[in-house]
Amino acid sequence: MAPSTKSGLRADTNPETALRHIVAGCHADLLKYRAIVLKSARPNGIHQTRVALRRLRAAFGLFRDAVHGPAVRALSAEAKWLARECGAARDLQVFLTETVSDVPPLVRRVARRLADVHLRHARAALSGARFAAFDRGLASFTARSPASSADGRLDAFGRAVLDMRHAKALRRGRKLREYDTERLHRLRIAIKKLRYAATFLAPAFASGGAKPYIEATVRLQGALGALNDRAVAAQMLTDLATAARPTEDVAQPLKALAKQVASGEKRRRRRLERAWAAFRKTGRFWRA
Repeated sequence: MAPSTKSGLRADTNPETALRHIVAGCHADLLKYRAIVLKSARPNGIHQTRVALRRLRAAFGLFRDAVHGPAVRALSAEAKWLARECGAARDLQVFLTETVSDVPPLVRRVARRLADVHLRHARAALSGARFAAFDRGLASFTARSPASSADGRLDAFGRAVLDMRHAKALRRGRKLREYDTERLHRLRIAIKKLRYAATFLAPAFASGGAKPYIEATVRLQGALGALNDRAVAAQMLTDLATAARPTEDVAQPLKALAKQVASGEKRRRRRLERAWAAFRKTGRFWRA
């Protein structure tokens, strides 16, 4: 038999077993970071909670053709709902800490009030009956034994999936320099799915050469994310204007932040082009 990997997955693991193993890890992360969100306002809590939910959705999507049924679809839908409920809190964090700098005190005061509203909303979603049902569903899914008909190997499944997702990413980025915000968003989603797929499936391949490929997708996703954050910023500026009290004149400070958001477009595009070129040159570890 093939030696075990640190992840617990092997080349000859069947895909259904692999999915249950991956979901168990994501579920543990979700509970860990949910506890932080419920107890404090530390940014890492809501960020990592959303990461765990994204990983769950990515895992269910990745193994969709191998493991399907109403339970899987329902869990994936609930992960999507919960990520959306936590989204506003994280988007505001990113805007204030990564997208802009030197936020005026008046805007920061408005932002703190808005952040409190978003955090209460996220906490309500993470502590309600719907979350409790989702939690039980994940635990039940991971505890269940694979179907008696479950077969196949993770390495064969992985080669097919990674070939398909890699090819899709190349198609999405074919005319990168001409892309508008919407097309860049679609490319970002394709790269994100590819990154998660490569990360989940890497243990199935004995070559051990997954790290450079995954790092290339991380850099590319980061470059695309920097452009996407600027698109999200428009909504953040609108939300802050709406949250301001009549006595708080935020028009000029927000206008200054809007100019800051709009600057640096060429630099971010160059960064994206470099990341794209590096990604295209990186070898496919599953074909080594």
